[in-house]
Amino acid sequence: MFYDLNVPYSAEDPGILNTLEFLAELGYTTVALSQTISGKVPSKLTPPQLPSNAPKSLTLLTRLTIVLSDPADTPRLANIIPLYSIVAVRPTNEKSLLNACTNMECDLISIDLSVRFPSHFKINTLKSAFDRGVRFEICYSSGITGGGPEARRNVIGNARALVRATREGRGIIISSEAKRALAIRAPMDIVNLACLWGFSQERGKEAICEEVRKVVALSSLKRTSWRGIVDIVDGGQKKNQPRDTPGKQNEKKDIPIVEKNGESLKRKASLGSVPENEKPLSKRELKRRAKKARLEANAPS
Repeated sequence: MFYDLNVPYSAEDPGILNTLEFLAELGYTTVALSQTISGKVPSKLTPPQLPSNAPKSLTLLTRLTIVLSDPADTPRLANIIPLYSIVAVRPTNEKSLLNACTNMECDLISIDLSVRFPSHFKINTLKSAFDRGVRFEICYSSGITGGGPEARRNVIGNARALVRATREGRGIIISSEAKRALAIRAPMDIVNLACLWGFSQERGKEAICEEVRKVVALSSLKRTSWRGIVDIVDGGQKKNQPRDTPGKQNEKKDIPIVEKNGESLKRKASLGSVPENEKPLSKRELKRRAKKARLEANAPS
């Protein structure tokens, strides 16, 4: 199963269906359609309406990417998280990166590697994000088409620095951020490209398979469970069936049903037929009577 969690989407884009069909042909199974917001986040957000005629083999998700430039302007993600399947932040400087790694309850930290990042990636800063289950994202389309030679150099240099700081690319996923189908690459091509950035062959494949699956699973757990810890899969509730159903009778006829304080109770069935006005014998009384019967049988006539 291959994932691509960053495909820019707008309802007016006529080429989105070609992009989705090409992704399905290449073997992708889950795709996230992304919206990007720069500056102040509006108070009311509406997630995009997914295309109805998308390939049936694709699982479509909704994503929101928030560009952070001022660390003081931190959006309230608690109101945004239930609206989208994935919420990502894109810091543009060291302070906003530190804030995103330590405080913000997001699913992904996506860094624009096509421009030179103003500072070095620090291991302790990135580790604080890994400890909270937040992954980092590398987008490859800007280093392939449309960015020019300078953008390609920046993508390679920034990606190698990020991989080095995360110890061979642990906790990193790879997405396309492709605005058209020509910028999309097959999964094995992405693995070869990841080896150029410093990934091993296994880490490169995990960046588009296992690590991305963990992001989707954790984001779903945050939205359906209590504080991302406890999730009720099946409560075990049973439908209340009426006791007196027309055309049906009680299956266990030998167990009478009585009423007590408005609640239906079942009386335990005894070995023999016991009249309603007599109480069932206790085990102690049954043993006493059996012992008396044996003594009478053994007594001389």
